Amino acid sequence: MFRLAVATASLLCLAPLSAGADEVLETIDAARAAYEAGDMQDALDELAYAQQLVRERKTAGLTAFLPGPPDGWSREINTDMSAAMAMFGGGVGAEATYASGKDSFSVLLMADNAMVQGFAGMLSGAGLMLGKRVRIGSEKFMNQDGELTGLVDSRILVQASGAPVEVMRPILEQIDFEAMAAFGR
Repeated sequence: MFRLAVATASLLCLAPLSAGADEVLETIDAARAAYEAGDMQDALDELAYAQQLVRERKTAGLTAFLPGPPDGWSREINTDMSAAMAMFGGGVGAEATYASGKDSFSVLLMADNAMVQGFAGMLSGAGLMLGKRVRIGSEKFMNQDGELTGLVDSRILVQASGAPVEVMRPILEQIDFEAMAAFGR
């Protein structure tokens, strides 16, 4: 099932333009027509809408990297991440909360935003002195009081918090970090 999610993410990000992308092209064409007609405000509005559509498509691709829930667990996807990303300097984000009995934790993914770049120094070399280094798959994470933070391809933040590391680790191990590194390129 996880491989299917990764394949879906790849298709969303790398496939030829689909019906959703046609709306993007139509919106860009409308912006061009408004610009050529001298209606600058309408051109700006159409371009802003085109950006929103592209961002939604990219967010859906990132969300596909959130592993499905293991047996006995539930997963709830946060659908309000787009609004939250504006407060974090743009980019795209995806978040899920996993729950089973008394255990509950969240996994946050953020890509291509200024705040993520700030984590790069913290997660390399000397910055790891702030926490214990933990390897999950091919990625290094910083364990700071049970909060795991990793940086994939120096641009995608992966953060898990809210439960003991041994509870969060199996779900994080399901993420295909190699495919994630190619996300959005």
